[in-house]
Amino acid sequence: MSIMTVEHHLKDHDLRVTDIRKRIYEYLVDLDTAVSHAELEMVFSNDFDRVTIYRTLNTFLDKGILHKIPTDTGSAKYALCKDHCTTEEHIDDHVHFKCSKCEKVVCLHDLEIPNVKLPENFKANNAVLMYEGLCDKCS
Repeated sequence: MSIMTVEHHLKDHDLRVTDIRKRIYEYLVDLDTAVSHAELEMVFSNDFDRVTIYRTLNTFLDKGILHKIPTDTGSAKYALCKDHCTTEEHIDDHVHFKCSKCEKVVCLHDLEIPNVKLPENFKANNAVLMYEGLCDKCS
């Protein structure tokens, strides 16, 4: 992704363009998979401290650039949202896949989470559906 495209995307979300924001955004685009704070910290530890990385992730979440994927380990992974997410609303009702061998988590945007009829007086705020198995590289 070109630098101008990254800068334009950040500005479209009302963000000031900073080095860390550009670099994390570019990294996520190139990686094309979900990533944890710890993984980003390993990649960028020579240039940015863990708190700055954490704040950048939270800013991206708040602005609709990333969505958070809970994992069974208690930590979270972060993945880029599609273009239709905004500050006001995340529209990321899709399935995720976790490889049980390499731990990679990917978004399966073409698979929507099925609509489930909840019991009376129940209201869902969020739905997370995670398939687990072996990815194409590990199978």
